[in-house]
Amino acid sequence: MANDPQRRARNSPAAGAPISRPGFLGLAGWCLYDWANSAFPTVITTFVFSVYFTQAVAETPIIGAVQWSRGLAVASLIVALASPFLGAIADHAGRRKPWLLVFTLANVGACAALWFVEPASQHVQLALSLYVLASVAFGFAMVFYDSMLPGIAPAGYLGRLSGWGWAVGYAGGLVCLLVALFGLVRADPLPFGLDRAAAEHVRATGLLVALWFALFSVPLFAFTPDRPPTGIPLGQAVRAGLESLRTTLRHLPENRAIARFLLAHMFYTNGLTTLFAFGGVYAAGAFGMDLAEVLSFGIVLNITAGAGAAAFAWVDDWLGSKRTIIIALGALLGLGSALVLVESKTLFWILGAALGIFVGPAQAAGRSLMARLAPPELATEMFGLYALAGKATVFAGPLVLGFATDAFQSQRAGIATILAFLLAGLLILRPLQEPESPAPTAPV
Repeated sequence: MANDPQRRARNSPAAGAPISRPGFLGLAGWCLYDWANSAFPTVITTFVFSVYFTQAVAETPIIGAVQWSRGLAVASLIVALASPFLGAIADHAGRRKPWLLVFTLANVGACAALWFVEPASQHVQLALSLYVLASVAFGFAMVFYDSMLPGIAPAGYLGRLSGWGWAVGYAGGLVCLLVALFGLVRADPLPFGLDRAAAEHVRATGLLVALWFALFSVPLFAFTPDRPPTGIPLGQAVRAGLESLRTTLRHLPENRAIARFLLAHMFYTNGLTTLFAFGGVYAAGAFGMDLAEVLSFGIVLNITAGAGAAAFAWVDDWLGSKRTIIIALGALLGLGSALVLVESKTLFWILGAALGIFVGPAQAAGRSLMARLAPPELATEMFGLYALAGKATVFAGPLVLGFATDAFQSQRAGIATILAFLLAGLLILRPLQEPESPAPTAPV
């Protein structure tokens, strides 16, 4: 086929630009970026700031849940529409780390500015605007970060490197939650003269996340190799990238494996993203957990999720990424159904901890499956499409959850809608034929 992605990859301007093989510090720096960025989804999106927004900033928790869902939907739509273009342009420009740096700093700045969101309804718009900005920057950064994986992973270790990155990320989220819980939320007396009545101990978690992300992302920029620049001027790279993307989209139905995976990813990631965004809100609303309890639950969830991601990293390279995702989604469906039905807080803790084991593998194996399917020299473009598939309809999950919560005046009814997205993704993915993995080599 004259216009297939593999052939265009060999003829692309970046095709002759190899990446030097990273040593231990390069691989560790890449994984540590997962440690750095996980503070944002863990502390801001799921367990702290989302709960603070719905419980203390919005007029009521129900209204807050609806407003938060709409903010997440807006951010997801922006990332979905722009990511493929950015990825295609970066593939023709060559380097990824400059793009990654810009979006990392944008997220850091927006998180730091969350300090100004006071516990009053007049700050709703400020809170949502800053959260949307931070989420968009985070989503764009992940396109360039994820697309580095196939270029630096040693042969036969792609699944393990992806899984280890996710495991390190969950550990980072856990440690940041612990710092937030015992250093700020539960601290007595509060550090730095923070005023509890003005919720400064909670608002300071935005500053914590900003510092965390900035500090621990440094090793990637210092030690992880990047592709060399192609020497193509930016304007020409933009034109070439857009033309490349148009060609890829036009011929995507002919590459059935990539098309099927992107469609499956669109559905199950929708469910996972909605689960992350509203897990803390659901725990607080349906089971009466206060912020400290939600943080404690988040710590347990990060422990089990990190353990699952690390353990299934080996399964990914052994059984394949597709089978790993299917195992994880099947378990999430069973445990998620039980979580919707139980009313005991103790059972919620037990089932939630078990569910965490399978969240990490679903995410890590999705990243490694995209890396296995993507033509190497169109990796950023393909991960842009991966982001598009993950975000294009991800606004549907929060919106459906918001509508169900509003219609039934029940957060249980809202959270139950997540299961349909997970099931659809599993059913679409099953027929996919995954390419064989190369024989393992020494990782460094």
